[in-house]
Amino acid sequence: MAVLSNNDGCIVARSNEVKALGIPMGVPWFKVKKQLQRQDVVVVSSNYALYGDMSGRVMNILGQFTSDIEIYSIDEAFLDLSGFNETTIDEYARGIVCQVKKWTGIPVGIGIAPTKVLAKLANRIAKKWKVPGGVFDIGGAENLDNVLEQIGVGDLWGIGKRLSERLNKMNIFNARQLRDLDLKYSSSGVWCCNAADSYGAARNFLYRVRGYKA
Repeated sequence: MAVLSNNDGCIVARSNEVKALGIPMGVPWFKVKKQLQRQDVVVVSSNYALYGDMSGRVMNILGQFTSDIEIYSIDEAFLDLSGFNETTIDEYARGIVCQVKKWTGIPVGIGIAPTKVLAKLANRIAKKWKVPGGVFDIGGAENLDNVLEQIGVGDLWGIGKRLSERLNKMNIFNARQLRDLDLKYSSSGVWCCNAADSYGAARNFLYRVRGYKA
């Protein structure tokens, strides 16, 4: 399935099946219309009133599990679940997934991690790898290095196309390589245009990825 923007101008949401066809986000509808019709893909117009209503319902459910919630976008939120151990937090998160599905019919994924960057990464893994229960705890992964090696550096939150290309030129292609990046090397200016600020930017970003001070 694919969802179109206002006036059916471009594609703003894609199912995994549509992504597998190589259809990029934001592509004009007229450019891929024939291709998707040949593949019998269901294409629908946006209904922002409905999206907003369903989003509100989901966020209200999440708010019943913790009072510390940061609504990041219409379909994303960060929950602070401090105080849970590795066993209970996984069970608690699965309960959230089940409750949202039961009350709204919407399947959701949850990524558990010590930082927001890693939480978004864990959520991506939960959905992309179809993890049973829809919950992935990146801190509890048996072989975290192998997990990070399978995540392209451009898939990390906060790294855009230009920065991804610059990192690739430094032979940094996946999340593990970025995590293990030598901070002195990273302060060479790859992080931002202002070289005077690059060291601080590097420390901040690596802290967000690693979860501890660089």
